[in-house]
Amino acid sequence: MQQTRPNGTPRVALFVTCLVDLYRPSVGFAAIKLLEQAGCQVVVPEVQTCCGQPAYNTGDRRTAQDLARAVIDAFLPYDYTVVPSGSCGGMIAHHFPALFEEADPQYRGKADALGAKTHELVSFLSDVMGMQAVQARYDGIVTYHDSCSGLRELGIKAQPRRLLGSVEGLALRELEDAEVCCGFGGTFCVKYPDISTRMVGDKAAQVQASGADTLLAGDMGCLLNMAGKLRREGSAVKVRHVAEVLAGVTDQVAPIGGTKGA
Repeated sequence: MQQTRPNGTPRVALFVTCLVDLYRPSVGFAAIKLLEQAGCQVVVPEVQTCCGQPAYNTGDRRTAQDLARAVIDAFLPYDYTVVPSGSCGGMIAHHFPALFEEADPQYRGKADALGAKTHELVSFLSDVMGMQAVQARYDGIVTYHDSCSGLRELGIKAQPRRLLGSVEGLALRELEDAEVCCGFGGTFCVKYPDISTRMVGDKAAQVQASGADTLLAGDMGCLLNMAGKLRREGSAVKVRHVAEVLAGVTDQVAPIGGTKGA
């Protein structure tokens, strides 16, 4: 259910994520544009730290708890927290509460409250704000990779395809095994590099076989992984975050791993 301020405008805090901040700030600006178009007042809290997922996945619960407390304190006051990443969104919404289940009952309650109002960007636009279409144009054939956390933890599948269907000039061609992991998996690619390399190789082959000229997804980790493999193989397929296409900003920034205007 949509929450609103007395003036009817939901106050939304944007959790930028580490990879967007360091590698792809354009995704953050695209997210702000889309949220404002949906009628939100967007705030970017000064505290923008890691969500703690790498520490959590490697068993360093103390570091993960410290990071989670910082996020909770900074983002809890807002009506919603929106994240342009299914993996970070899933961490906040589903795994923060588990971090404090026994260690800190006070923060367990706060983690539950924050998790209940934390959403991935595209699902928030579609499911919470009721956005049915965007005002954007992208001339090309795109294919879409379903990132693991967004798909399995947050149920993101139809929402990006629905909004992409409203983009003028865009044709969506489904990717074979779109729901299969690209091999990034956060720390998985570091722990099991040979398996990860094989997985992203299979994914790159499927992207090429799709005949699409652009690959989209909603998680920067997946996008960086797949873009790197495609570039190393000499592929001309452009790689972009779905928010950039939905916001109509692709003429302002180069594809991931590419050059401006490519």
